[in-house]
Amino acid sequence: MPQKIVKLTVKDVRFPTSLGQHGSDAMHTDPDYSVAYVVIETDGGMKGYGLTFTVGRGTEVVVCAVKALSGFVVGKTLEEIVGDFRGFYRLLTSDGQMRWIGPEKGVIQLATAAVLNAVWDLWARAEGKSPEQLVSCIDFRYITDALTEQEALDLLRKAQTGKTEREEQMLKEGYPAYTTSCAWLGYSDQQLTQLCTDALASGWSRFKVKVGAELEDDERRCRLIRQMIGPDKTLMMDANQRWDVGEAISWVTSLAPFRPLWIEEPTSPDDILGHATISKALAPLGIGVASGEQCHNRVMFKQFLQASALQFVQIDSCRLGSVNENLAVLLMAHKFQVPVCPHAGGVGLCELVQHLILFDYISVSADLNNRMCEYVDHLHEHFTSPVVIRNAHYLPPKDPGYSCEMLESSVETHQFPGGEVWANLLAKAPE
Repeated sequence: MPQKIVKLTVKDVRFPTSLGQHGSDAMHTDPDYSVAYVVIETDGGMKGYGLTFTVGRGTEVVVCAVKALSGFVVGKTLEEIVGDFRGFYRLLTSDGQMRWIGPEKGVIQLATAAVLNAVWDLWARAEGKSPEQLVSCIDFRYITDALTEQEALDLLRKAQTGKTEREEQMLKEGYPAYTTSCAWLGYSDQQLTQLCTDALASGWSRFKVKVGAELEDDERRCRLIRQMIGPDKTLMMDANQRWDVGEAISWVTSLAPFRPLWIEEPTSPDDILGHATISKALAPLGIGVASGEQCHNRVMFKQFLQASALQFVQIDSCRLGSVNENLAVLLMAHKFQVPVCPHAGGVGLCELVQHLILFDYISVSADLNNRMCEYVDHLHEHFTSPVVIRNAHYLPPKDPGYSCEMLESSVETHQFPGGEVWANLLAKAPE
């Protein structure tokens, strides 16, 4: 029986992570990890859950954008949507009037991701998606000079070989992860040391440190973490868009003795040619460039890849237009032979992106070389199906859906501004 969507609700849910400096970096010094949380309901009693990630102020703007898109969703059946998923994606992103406030970027794309994530959660409860079905979800407009529909289909069909073995491998071993939880920029050296000690004891071998505020401070903290983890473990650095191009090259050259695998977001996330210049300059030092968590859409990723501007692609499950657009980027990255190492953390990003990176290995790239998925140990307790990490690997989720259903108690207590947590904090705030 067709499932007609009869209701869409969206809530502003925020966690006061700035109080502990969790998530702090050179550009975002006081983030309160937040989501615009979407629930769609059908006349058959089914629900789909979706979200998009923000860092506090501005979440209310995304909520407004979700409400503006809701009219394109309510009244349609799930079968109608997935029967022409490409058309539905284009309906959300290319409405003749709404498109003007994008197109396919910024707040309206974040809202699109939240809505589509909820649709995918609903659809994911039905098993089995063929290569043909997956390709039919992708909007190839603007990227056919890099990837055609036939090429995408050929890549997915080719990856069918060995798929069962890779599924069994992931169920047994999980997907390799790295941790960012030890070295937020606002953490003290004492806190960094303790967290690194705990992570090493738990089997972590890949670590990321935030940099970009003060060079001397970066050198001290990178020296400390390299001494803690030893010469053989992997270290990455993340500047969160702090530098100009020349400054990035100079700064990272000074940090090269600590042997980072990559420098992440060294400059403006929109500066494709700037990233290419940095990549070329750092290549002799053996340092790659990673970016993507604030890359607007598939078109920008296309250009990053065509310009050889990235050595590591970092997809984001809420910045791009949900699974639909991430599928396009995964396939382009595979064609250009650039490893995908997703951005995660925040609220729910680990829960979401685990599905994408497991799909990439099992059904697209079939490759683990220089590949890992970010993990941040915050706020998982607020989800009904939180990620499971074992021996620094993501274990495949066992529950049906897209893993982004939140506990109703968490949603209610952290809703902004009227939830109990925020009502108490705002009451204590100075006038």
